[in-house]
Amino acid sequence: MKIWVDADACPAVIKEIIFRAAERTKTITTLVANHAMRVPATQYVSLLQVSKGFDIADNEIVKRVQKGDVVITADIPLAAEVVEQGVLAINPRGEEYTIHNIKSILNMRDFMDTMRSSGVEMSGGPAKLSSADKQAFGNALDRILTKARS
Repeated sequence: MKIWVDADACPAVIKEIIFRAAERTKTITTLVANHAMRVPATQYVSLLQVSKGFDIADNEIVKRVQKGDVVITADIPLAAEVVEQGVLAINPRGEEYTIHNIKSILNMRDFMDTMRSSGVEMSGGPAKLSSADKQAFGNALDRILTKARS
């Protein structure tokens, strides 16, 4: 089992939680991004820097991920693709994407995109991460790592 992080848009505070979990559980973790970023000096965490471009990092994760791995992403189409491969996935707020909920989450995302593109004013993105969100993510990551190991 490995952890794959869609790191370009992953909040720094969430990356820190991931780094601690990787070290604590001795789980190989790869951040995939199209720009350089700091990763801790540990054998368990590395950065895979890909070229810039639309969905390059996502495509690299899909290409490398294996059943039983864990993907951390806020990108719903990426989550849908990996969940269909038997991969466990969560977003930075701790919501688990599953085979049971990913279609409805993807449909809602597509609906919201359609509304925005048709000129309907929508609120400006997700709220800033709260302490409760960080706690929810940490708990979800622990839960999903336990599930992946069983």
